[in-house]
Amino acid sequence: QVQLVESGGGLVQAGGSLRLSCAASGITFSSYVMGWFRQAPGKEREFVAVISWSGGRTYVADSVKGRFTISRDNAKNTVYLQMNSLKPEDTAVYYCAAGTKYHSGSYYPHEYAYWGQGTQVTVSS
Repeated sequence: QVQLVESGGGLVQAGGSLRLSCAASGITFSSYVMGWFRQAPGKEREFVAVISWSGGRTYVADSVKGRFTISRDNAKNTVYLQMNSLKPEDTAVYYCAAGTKYHSGSYYPHEYAYWGQGTQVTVSS
């Protein structure tokens, strides 16, 4: 049974930082590309960042470039999203996802096979 479990969300003031974690089980973690998406109320799920199987390649959306960093630890079956200089518009439920293909550029949700349940990030102004 595949499980992706996000943690680390919460309430933070604008300009603050959070680090999200996503622990995977039931998959050969190093065989999967890992991504982060987010979904704000009333909006579509939006791609945030992706990291390749070994972690050697990453791509982040323009909206978070320079503020968010994705990383992974294959020994711990965990992917991270470090979020700095948070803005109120970053408020959303953040989801991690596992897929099989890496490419630079934005992703669609259907490109990922497995999803976590999400963690809420709220940034107050």
